[in-house]
Amino acid sequence: MTHDDNTPGPARPAWLKPLLWIDENLEKVIILIAYSGMAGIIFVEVIRRFFFNQQAAWSTSIPILLFLWLTWFGASLNVKRRSHLSLNELRMRLPYFGQFLCLILDAVLWIGFGILVIYYSTQQVTLAYDNFAIVTGTNSVMQWWFYLATPLAWVLLLFRVLQNLYQDIWRYKRGKPFNLQPAIMD
Repeated sequence: MTHDDNTPGPARPAWLKPLLWIDENLEKVIILIAYSGMAGIIFVEVIRRFFFNQQAAWSTSIPILLFLWLTWFGASLNVKRRSHLSLNELRMRLPYFGQFLCLILDAVLWIGFGILVIYYSTQQVTLAYDNFAIVTGTNSVMQWWFYLATPLAWVLLLFRVLQNLYQDIWRYKRGKPFNLQPAIMD
């Protein structure tokens, strides 16, 4: 959560700067790594296929699995920025208390759905781990390493939901306008 005139909290101590950097950039770094890995593998393998008639057996499965990291951490970033799909046109026409109730309902629904996703995706990770599931075309790359993206990203997503909820309650108590316009670019 960035600190500005509309954000709660006193000035931040210096020892907190690394944590604030992680809070601001964690999803972006994971997305960049996953996307770069996907693009790099695909680029190299296209060249190898067309110019050398060779292709790594895992080159079609690893990019797809990296897409899990890209997608779920991208979802967390969109929740943080409030740039996910929503019915904001309708909300902005509601009275102030109605807007607040919608934001509370959003948080409750995100938390409920997130608990389900974390529970069932953790079962999938455990199943892949217990069965020593190997990524197709490899000898030692475990599938659960990639499946772990779903529960980890949803834990982070729920943390972002709670951050937004805290900010919404803070704004409501002070009578400040809600952040209903998505921040698509940062």
